Amino acid sequence: QVQLVESGGGLVQPGGSLRLSCAASRSIFSIFVIGWYRQAPGKQRELVATLTSGSNTNYADSVKGRFTISRDGAKNTVSLQMNSLKPEDTAVYSCYAQPSLSSPRLYWGQGTQVTVSS
Repeated sequence: QVQLVESGGGLVQPGGSLRLSCAASRSIFSIFVIGWYRQAPGKQRELVATLTSGSNTNYADSVKGRFTISRDGAKNTVSLQMNSLKPEDTAVYSCYAQPSLSSPRLYWGQGTQVTVSS
């Protein structure tokens, strides 16, 4: 089991940057997979980025080269650095975790709004 609390959303102009953080209630290194989904109004939920306990990362094609997922073991947080933001990045971003390889159960944060607009 794990609790997740997100922070860092907001309004930013196109081309700008934002950093989202997700604080976990247990050691970030003990979580099998942790990452971010996003969902824009009227669109399907999209997997944005993932980070495994083995330090493997994966990104949606739409964010490759612009977004970076990382973790801080001292703070038990995972962050999503978002650069060169576009209006189409506007969505609710949610942190999720699959703590164990042996269980498909996912845990979710509350979500944070990211709006890219001039």
